[in-house]
Amino acid sequence: MRHFLKRWSWRLLLATGGVALIYLSWLLLHIVYWERYNPHTSAFMQTRLEELRQTHPDAKLRHQWVNYEDISVHLKRAIIASEDSQFLKHGGFDFDSIKHALEKNIEQRKWSAGGSTISQQLAKNLFLSDKKTISRKLEEAMITIMLESILSKRRILEIYMNIIEWGHDVFGAEAAAQHYFGVSASVLNGRQAAYLASMLPNPRYYERNRQAEKLIRKRDIIHRRMPLAQVP
Repeated sequence: MRHFLKRWSWRLLLATGGVALIYLSWLLLHIVYWERYNPHTSAFMQTRLEELRQTHPDAKLRHQWVNYEDISVHLKRAIIASEDSQFLKHGGFDFDSIKHALEKNIEQRKWSAGGSTISQQLAKNLFLSDKKTISRKLEEAMITIMLESILSKRRILEIYMNIIEWGHDVFGAEAAAQHYFGVSASVLNGRQAAYLASMLPNPRYYERNRQAEKLIRKRDIIHRRMPLAQVP
């Protein structure tokens, strides 16, 4: 009996390792492909679309890919100033921000701050659910390392700006610029860019509350910080 259990334990271990290897290869192939070709959707976009179609079966997302050079430099600076000021310096993880977030979470006794970099947020949006679990954070870290190892900072920021949520069914910089200001992402000015960046933590709420005091205050802070933001 002991021999039987030992044999099946090894088989189970090998099977688990095989599944993990297949999953890692699947992730890797997607990221290598996206080095040259654009992702048309993401796990997070698909989740939102499924939610919308529960009440509106014909619902579609507003989303249009635009190349890096066709996005206003103001928006690039605003996003970096707002989301990840050390973007060009770190290898995917800003440990000072993570430490600060952990201290804040402990102080508030809830998981409110994440300290995630743009690369970590991209990993989550492309592949993962929005659940805050240890296993999901480990997956996010693994994918972040892959993204940083294979893609340039410019490409990471380009994909990020094209797939992040900016409203109820609004994804990407072009759709956001058209939805909120009626212009292309290429001609956003500094204050418009700062406004869009200030929405990112909770875009669906701020879409309904476009003049919220907290939103306007954060827009002004980001606008002041933008000249210091370095972009790829």
